[in-house]
Amino acid sequence: MALTATAHVDTYCRDNLPPESQWPEFLFELPDLQYPERLNCATALLDDTVAALGPNRPCLRSQTSTWTYGDLLRHSNQIARVITEDFGVVPGNRVLLRGSNNMWMVACWFAVVKAGAVVVTTMPLLRAPELRKLIAITTPTVAIADSALAEELLEAAGTIPVITCGTNESTDLHTRASSKPDTFENVDTAADDVVLLAPTSGTTGVPKATMHFHRDVLANADTFSKYIVKPTADDIFTGTPPLAFTFGLGGLVIFPMRVGASTLLIERATPSELADALLEHHISVLFTAPTAYRAMLRAGKDQALRSVRRLVSAGEHLPESVWRDVKERTGKSIIDGIGGTEMLHVFISASDDDIRPGSTGRAVPGFRAEIHDIDGIPVPDGTAGLLAVKGPTGCRYLSDPRQTSYVRDGWNMTGDSYIRDSDGYFWYQARSDDMIVSSGYNIAAPEVEWVIDQHPDVLESGVIGLPDDERGMVVHAIVVLAPGVPRDEAKVKELQNFVKQTAAPYKYPRSITFADELPKTPTGKLQRFRLHDCSTGAGS
Repeated sequence: MALTATAHVDTYCRDNLPPESQWPEFLFELPDLQYPERLNCATALLDDTVAALGPNRPCLRSQTSTWTYGDLLRHSNQIARVITEDFGVVPGNRVLLRGSNNMWMVACWFAVVKAGAVVVTTMPLLRAPELRKLIAITTPTVAIADSALAEELLEAAGTIPVITCGTNESTDLHTRASSKPDTFENVDTAADDVVLLAPTSGTTGVPKATMHFHRDVLANADTFSKYIVKPTADDIFTGTPPLAFTFGLGGLVIFPMRVGASTLLIERATPSELADALLEHHISVLFTAPTAYRAMLRAGKDQALRSVRRLVSAGEHLPESVWRDVKERTGKSIIDGIGGTEMLHVFISASDDDIRPGSTGRAVPGFRAEIHDIDGIPVPDGTAGLLAVKGPTGCRYLSDPRQTSYVRDGWNMTGDSYIRDSDGYFWYQARSDDMIVSSGYNIAAPEVEWVIDQHPDVLESGVIGLPDDERGMVVHAIVVLAPGVPRDEAKVKELQNFVKQTAAPYKYPRSITFADELPKTPTGKLQRFRLHDCSTGAGS
């Protein structure tokens, strides 16, 4: 498929797409997926919704206020003028966003897209060294950050201008935007212009940036959301995944806005607080991880879950026991699903009477899925193997040799082991790479090792994931200390705090054991599978 004429003046993203020979095969078989060549997804989601339904529909909600679609349109137009007129952003430039789940971050996302620029999303918990790596590979022109999260970004940004949001100073984004006209002519981007660089942790500790087109943003709404979630314009969405996760961006922004619905944005909430918000704000669609569903049941919040029309789970495997507990106590069936940053959102799922407890579901309409052996040959149903997927979205890494590891013979190889049964249902077995999925977070084991190894008392370390009833998996580290360093609980706590201060806190090892040496091959390569023999540890 030949690329169409780009609207990008800055062609960095086009220039750094992988060769088309390394792309997966893309499928556009559904009528919903027949997009025009010229497409700006901000226009489709926001401007067109205002034109069709009027500006006064509720769009974004907080605990204290509500923005209509007209409010979001006005604010995003003003921010688009700020970044283009005051900071010289041109189509194709990258704009890095760092913020929590709030209205202004959503407005910033739409502003960047309206301007024909490319959004670089970053998790709020990332530290300066991690942000520095992302900045190096995405080369943003400007960055926008919540004032409460600006410190780490300012440390990492170097010469890149950082616009803060929420300081009440004359240079603050709110102040700048308020002085701008509230109209903006959206850039006439191509459907296959890159609009989003979504980072994902690599197993080497070096992040990968997944590249998504304007049409991709709509495709997941027109497949998983339309056919599985089945939202209506009257729905009120909420959830816990950060907007920097494609799971959160889809479930809390793209899916509701595709049908003219609204979203309650929650910046931070315990499971009990989340449950209370479900009742207070009459939530009808909830996106969160299995950990949160389990915690809400333990807190006795059955009524809150009972009040929600659609319960959606993703980000980690949903244990059958959690599904059955929710069903027994609330009468509601959780919609499970597997997705990935490379695919943008969920591609296997099931809802309503199609659900089989314990199964992730079947291929979402618009997608195909198979189970392959190590050589890429499809295996018979009932046989464990590697999950292979293709559909309207797929993996394109930004200038990264790992493209050829993820895409094989036109298929996206997700790194998950599954069994498909004779009815087309997929049953999760395990991760087939070094990624640890804990409470919905993807954590690359080598990345945690790199951080631990920076400690002056550490000679080397090995990191694995251990099963955990609460989080699905937890990070466990086996550490070789320098001679004479005490192997005690104080050292465990010291190493845990060191990781928390150097990397995103969710990556820290919740248990640590000490060893004289790590198991290695004759060539010196770490034998990670043998680290499980050292899995009894200390720490919490």
